[in-house]
Amino acid sequence: MEPFVLYRKYRPKNFDEVVGQGAIIKVLKNAVNQKKLSHAYLFTGKHGTGKTTVARILAKAVNCFDEKNKPCNTCAQCEEFNSGKTLDLVEIDAASNRGIDEVRALKEAVNFLPFKNRFRVYIVDEVHMLTREAFNALLKTLEEPPKHIIFILATTSPDKLPQTIISRTEQYHFKRIPEKLIAENIFDIAKKEKIEIAKEAVWLIGFFADGSLRDAHGYLGKIIAAGESPIKEKTALEILGAPSQELVQNLIKAILEKKVENGLLLIRSAEENNLDAKIFTKFLLRIFRYMYLLNLEPDYQKELKDILGESEFGFISENHRKLNPSQYEMILINFLEVHRAISTTAIPYLPLELALYRIISKI
Repeated sequence: MEPFVLYRKYRPKNFDEVVGQGAIIKVLKNAVNQKKLSHAYLFTGKHGTGKTTVARILAKAVNCFDEKNKPCNTCAQCEEFNSGKTLDLVEIDAASNRGIDEVRALKEAVNFLPFKNRFRVYIVDEVHMLTREAFNALLKTLEEPPKHIIFILATTSPDKLPQTIISRTEQYHFKRIPEKLIAENIFDIAKKEKIEIAKEAVWLIGFFADGSLRDAHGYLGKIIAAGESPIKEKTALEILGAPSQELVQNLIKAILEKKVENGLLLIRSAEENNLDAKIFTKFLLRIFRYMYLLNLEPDYQKELKDILGESEFGFISENHRKLNPSQYEMILINFLEVHRAISTTAIPYLPLELALYRIISKI
């Protein structure tokens, strides 16, 4: 089922193919080329931003025999790493191997020389899941590992790591990937897959992905599986479980026109149609943010034309002057609070209903 594994099919094989992490890539490439490698790295950041991918590329690069282009992806060492057959790359999922016994086994294994390569690289994913005893057992090995060993620790929750572990690593934080870069990547994949897709659908995927390229690839695969050609924005909205433009725009109109009753009816409609309250609020934030930015910066109109479909762009252009920047700021702050509150409330749509009255009473 090829569409469902797009993130594997298009996983970067060298540093230059990595999306959205330019500063990190520059430093790591220089470290490899100048042979100034750390014994332990810590990659942190949101899921889907490239931590494990870059870890694998780094493991391949430090063992590549090409002196000019590391990794070259053509030498015997690179081919072994690409095929997953090398014994000198060990990937450990700390979520399922989190105890002291597993770490003790690792401590014993690191004393053995690599099978074929200069370095044996250990990638420990979701390292924050290790137990306290396991961290203590790992500490000494991280501090003074054998010269032929490189550790790459990866986590989405660096705040759960002991400071003693962090201090013994070279840390890199992987940023959320900007929507524009995600959109460019999705367009590129669609072109390679010979699939026609509307730009509005691509930007919608970028919006839903929330900085995760892997999630974006998953969403694209899901939409491709629907079998529509060309892929339209409406299809993407339906498959991703997003609210219709009409529903979002009508609720915004109710706010702009100070019609609480109309707004409550629209919120109830969203609830009755089983729309996710958090996603619904995120779409409201999206449109109000664009209206706010356009209010502050008229030239932003050019950028919006590239991002939005005709209907959304027309709605924003027609209505963005109905409130002033301070009012938009108040609305955005309220909806940001709603977005946070939804996860912890027993009634998901209640924060949105409360915010509706609060917002209308202040504009």
